[in-house]
Amino acid sequence: MKWIFDNDRPIYVQLTYLIKLGIVSGAFPAGSAMPSVRTLATEAGVNPNTMQKALSDLEGIGLLHTQRTAGRYVTEDTGAIEQTKQTLAQKHIDVFFEGMNSLGMDGKTAITLAEKSLNNSSREVM
Repeated sequence: MKWIFDNDRPIYVQLTYLIKLGIVSGAFPAGSAMPSVRTLATEAGVNPNTMQKALSDLEGIGLLHTQRTAGRYVTEDTGAIEQTKQTLAQKHIDVFFEGMNSLGMDGKTAITLAEKSLNNSSREVM
């Protein structure tokens, strides 16, 4: 997992987001054990307390849970994971349309441009 941070938001918020991405993308599969706080903190190059805060936030929203002596696990609730994926996707879509709007493009024009880009990308892959 790539741990790339910016200076615009607190690190724990960015960690929470990146781990969410890992969960919804399958890097941390449903029901799997999470690496320890110290391991994740070392990989990300952050203080273990900062990583602990991010993991606690993810527990608070139900994407992770703790089993007493066995550590943290990703939820097995694939519906919750899918809902999180949809929420994250919607945020990306909103940012896209905000960006296109700032360029003076309406939604329909932005969609047309995105479809052209998708069609060009599809051909390059083949």
